[in-house]
Order: sequence, then structure tokens, then C-alpha cells
Amino acid sequence: MLRSHSIFSILSLGLLLLVIFACWEFTAQSLYVALSDCNQSLSHGLSRMSSIRPQGWKLIAYSTAIGFVFAVVALSISVVSFPLLLDRDGGVPMAVQTSVRAVLANPFTMALWGLIVASILSIGFLLLFVGLAVAVPVLAHSSWHLYRKVVEPAAPLTRQAVSEKSTLTQGSNRSAPPRPSIRSEI
Repeated sequence: MLRSHSIFSILSLGLLLLVIFACWEFTAQSLYVALSDCNQSLSHGLSRMSSIRPQGWKLIAYSTAIGFVFAVVALSISVVSFPLLLDRDGGVPMAVQTSVRAVLANPFTMALWGLIVASILSIGFLLLFVGLAVAVPVLAHSSWHLYRKVVEPAAPLTRQAVSEKSTLTQGSNRSAPPRPSIRSEI
């Protein structure tokens, strides 16, 4: 049974990433149709088109650039969002904002992390998906450590803070959780 305090937020963030993926797929199919002047499926004519026509090379260049933009967006909104939602009370907007701020504060580190993740997942795929059984838990554990390195720890709760929090949650005047601080140049 799932008992996380933020399971709805985690599922919402996963749904957001699924929407981004669907937009990426739609964009890739639209680009293929626009450059190939035909209505075949993307997988059917891609290899034939890239080896024969100049439009194939244009398709490869454009799709790589567009895919890179989608990958940067997905990485930026999720690099520390999932660990943050597991660690603290807060919603998806706060987690996404914190993740984007972390990427903006540490662009080289986050770009390197994205390259590492892509490389390890690619190796896992090349090993007939069996490698993903090792790659995914290792990446999840590493992502947790990246999150702990980038985002300042939450202030410890004192007895007074705990009693104030319980008083606020009993009444209708709930306050938003504090915005996490970001460390730069990790």
C-alpha cells in the first residue's frame, strides 16, 4: 500500500512528464510529415529517408535539436523535484520551481548529470533492458545524493514549530511550506 504523504504530487509530476513526452512525440511526427511530404509512420520511412534524400539529414538535425530542447525541459523540471517531494511537504509547483532554480544555479553540473543519466540509461537499453534493473536503482540513489547536495536541508523542527504546525493544520489558516534554498557551484 502506498503511504507517502506526497503520492498525489508525485503522480501529478509524472503525469506532467508524460504530457511533455506526448508533445515531443507529436512534434517529432509533425516534423517528419512536414519534411517527407508523405503520411507514412515515422518508424516506416525514417531509415529510407535519411539515407537517400537531403530532407533526411535536415530531419535528423531538426529532430536532434528539438529533442534536446524537450530533454532540457524534462531534466530542468524533474532533476530534484521527485526527491524533494519525497523529502518535504510541498506541492508540484514548489518542487518544479526549486528544480529549475537548481539547474539555473548549477548549469554545468546539471548538464553533466543529464549526460550521465542518458549514458547509463542507453547502456541499460543496449543490454536488452536487463541492464535497466541495475541502472535505474543506481540512478535513483545517485539522484537522491545530488538532491541532498544541491538543496539546503530543511530546518529542524523545534517543539514550538511542531505545536504551531499542528495548530495551523487544525484551523483553516494553512500556510505554505517555506521555499527550499539552493546551493550553487556544487
